[in-house]
Amino acid sequence: MYVEVRKAGFVNKGAELMLRAVLEQVQTQYPEARTVMEPGRDSSPYPYQQRAKLGLYQKAWLWRKGIPFGDLAALMPGRLREMYGVVLDKDIDVVLDAAGFAYTDQWGPELSEELARSSARWKSRGAKVILLPQAFGPFRDGKSKEAVKRFVDNADLIYARERISYEYLTDIVGKAEHIKQCPDFTNLIEGQCPDYFDRTTHQICIVPNFRMMDKTTDAVAKGYIPFLERVTRILLKRDAKPFLLVHEGVDDLRLAEQVSKAVGGVPIVRESDPLAIKGILGACKGTVGSRFHGLVSALSQGVPSLATGWSHKYQMLFADYSFEQGVLDINLTDDQLEQALDYLTDAALSAELSSTLITRSNALKQQSRKMWNEVFELIAS
Repeated sequence: MYVEVRKAGFVNKGAELMLRAVLEQVQTQYPEARTVMEPGRDSSPYPYQQRAKLGLYQKAWLWRKGIPFGDLAALMPGRLREMYGVVLDKDIDVVLDAAGFAYTDQWGPELSEELARSSARWKSRGAKVILLPQAFGPFRDGKSKEAVKRFVDNADLIYARERISYEYLTDIVGKAEHIKQCPDFTNLIEGQCPDYFDRTTHQICIVPNFRMMDKTTDAVAKGYIPFLERVTRILLKRDAKPFLLVHEGVDDLRLAEQVSKAVGGVPIVRESDPLAIKGILGACKGTVGSRFHGLVSALSQGVPSLATGWSHKYQMLFADYSFEQGVLDINLTDDQLEQALDYLTDAALSAELSSTLITRSNALKQQSRKMWNEVFELIAS
């Protein structure tokens, strides 16, 4: 059986964490299955070396001007394709889409249209198409709405990560048995705290996100760095041992360096392994973050967390953990910000919040297990 995992990459550590979580489940349930990934039009999110390390087969995939030139690989003898780990699109039995947050007008209609085209092809070839828990919408563009109708019709199972995403889909196509709701599934994968990480000097983790600069209003973008600086100064004043964690790429690193310099220097941790990042977040006393999967990693381990966000998925995540007030407005007064940070630095408040998060995490993990059972039942049918 060939199982394609798509829209999970390596530059975005949240996407890589989803990829690892999918592979863990598939390889446990179907140890003989061959997992496949396409190189993508831009090879940078899906480098061959990274795919090879995880034992992923390579899908022959190259589109130019709407023509699937990857299908020309069918001219190669099957034995030769097997020798080099190359799989044809027509050989895929199951497609697991782990996009996270791709199908929305915030990125334009093109990604939704691509899914509509691809899912029609997979359906015609008898492959099972499953959209794993992810955020959807909003969809206001007419092209996006038409694409949604088509990919919903072509998919066998679709999981919206929360209520608003579910409503963005069902407002267009109506409720359907194969459209379900389930939280982010990376809550099941275990982190691995690296040996070099010093918990005594790194206690409150601040995770910046460049999307707060380019996916928000001008006012939010201009106020984001000053907000992080205010947070860091308050934590330094409280001797809370703050540090900055780079969750993704050079843009986030640049923000971290800017904040650290502005406050007189705090440690910056860079880590390329998503399991190590989750381990670091789990070892902290608290987090203030803007990366969605960084927040999932912290909350799912009972780590008190505060957030700023650029889409509905942040508010919905904290609602899942019964801590809606944890999503902060960057324009909070100093007194309000001081009060919010008490959740991370006040021992009694922190312990109470951690207990609530662990209770909710256990319930959400059970939902994720149920989701995988449904996925595997469909694959086996």
